[in-house]
Amino acid sequence: MNHLTRREFMRLGLASGAGLILAACGSEGSEESPTPMTADNAVGVQLEPTPHCDDGDETPAQTAGPFYTPDTPQRTSLREAGITGTNLIVTGKVLTTDCRPIAGAVLDFWHADDAGNYDNDGYRLRGHQLTDAEGNFRLETIVPGLYPGRTRHIHVLAQGPDTKLLTTQLYFPDEPDNARDGIFDQALVMDVNTDTDGKSAVFNFVL
Repeated sequence: MNHLTRREFMRLGLASGAGLILAACGSEGSEESPTPMTADNAVGVQLEPTPHCDDGDETPAQTAGPFYTPDTPQRTSLREAGITGTNLIVTGKVLTTDCRPIAGAVLDFWHADDAGNYDNDGYRLRGHQLTDAEGNFRLETIVPGLYPGRTRHIHVLAQGPDTKLLTTQLYFPDEPDNARDGIFDQALVMDVNTDTDGKSAVFNFVL
């Protein structure tokens, strides 16, 4: 298992405020067929909001798909002028397998807009952020639309200063297309609630 040192982590730009520099793990084509993974990723189970990470399992890895873009802006909100859709706030923690919070972990998010389209020319609905001292993150965005052939999902790259890179996707409960999506993994379903101004979701990553 290969791990990055803090110096290598910084050199690769994973913790840089100027942007996230990660190699795209996908290739051009439909998201209906998973792209073979090139990172050494582990398989595990979803954690509940109160983490149960003492079993040593890690968050499952999945394909990055064809639409990853590096060097995304550092920001916690992906909402901006011209973006429509149901507001969504995703919160959670990044933890080690023995339940310790990972400070300064990088989370790079991207997903389709309300109509199911990805911005492949710019950085709309794309951005990365760092976890705080307690391993917390907070993402403000919208509920993604349906990309053809897929259920509703959010892409994520996650890496701590001393962990390997995790490439995965987050899903929504009770979606009609979950059962028909060949990539869908029940272990990656977020805990989603409906609020007065949209939806909120919770998911904890274990690296």
